[in-house]
Amino acid sequence: MIVARTIEEIKGIVASSCVTIGNFDGVHQGHQKLIGTVRDKARALGLLSVVVTFDPHPLRVLTGKPTMPFITQTRQKLELIAALGVELTLVLEFTRDMAALTPEEFVVRYLLQGLSMRELVIGYDYAMGKGRKGNHELLKALGEKYGYNTQRLDPVIIEDAVVSSTRIRDLVQAGEVWEARPLLGRFHQLCAPVEHGQDRGGKLLGFPTANLHIEEQLTPKPGVYALWAELDGELIPAVANIGFNPTFGNTAMSVEAHLLDFRGDLYGRELKIHFVQRIRAERKFDSLDALKARIADDVALARQILAMPEASPPRPLTPGERIVTCGG
Repeated sequence: MIVARTIEEIKGIVASSCVTIGNFDGVHQGHQKLIGTVRDKARALGLLSVVVTFDPHPLRVLTGKPTMPFITQTRQKLELIAALGVELTLVLEFTRDMAALTPEEFVVRYLLQGLSMRELVIGYDYAMGKGRKGNHELLKALGEKYGYNTQRLDPVIIEDAVVSSTRIRDLVQAGEVWEARPLLGRFHQLCAPVEHGQDRGGKLLGFPTANLHIEEQLTPKPGVYALWAELDGELIPAVANIGFNPTFGNTAMSVEAHLLDFRGDLYGRELKIHFVQRIRAERKFDSLDALKARIADDVALARQILAMPEASPPRPLTPGERIVTCGG
């Protein structure tokens, strides 16, 4: 998949396209339906399949305040979109000037002049432009004026409720990562470099851990989790503790993963962790021996959980799904 960040980067190379547009936080089942429809329609009509998204998230620009953590960071989002077989993703810088554009101005400047759009696919509740006036009715009318077709998809319903980023975020923050999986169509993931921690895991407890440097990512509720750790495309069973290590009286939250049956230096390397199931809440133990015994139990339970067919490891990206920056 090619990634471009400005219309100028792809000027003259897009003959005609099928487009969907949105923030796509989480690239969940609803987003996957949208993107898959664009992919299939583009192939059937001989068009270029295009996803248009934004960075930073419009909420951060419009409110000027810190926002809730997003389910996926931009790089994660692009990897997940690439895995769906899209040919081009345009990541536009969202600014207040862009927010001031009318829907018609945005459609003409970016989608028609920039992408030669012939087909537009939107979600059931999508609205764009100043005042969010660019709803399905207006976009359809603009299509009749400028010569493109508009298709609106119905929402994806799972367990009697619409799949949404808000619903997924609430589940993850409640520690219900197993329940979030069917909505995401995958396990919730974090991706971060491994940094030096207190080094208690190996020296004091006999369970060496990778301390992850997490910034602005949606972290599950404190507790112990069974998960898959992904290192350079290899999936390794693991168990992780999220929280404050109350036995040691820490004041800062940490994310520490113990990779089962792994030997090697992880410092400075990037680790992606896929949360499968919460094992228990974090608690304070009376002694190191009690903590060590409980960690051993956690490891044994994590092995049982990860051996279940429903907990099969995710599929890493194939070389054919790699991301190529436009012009590079």
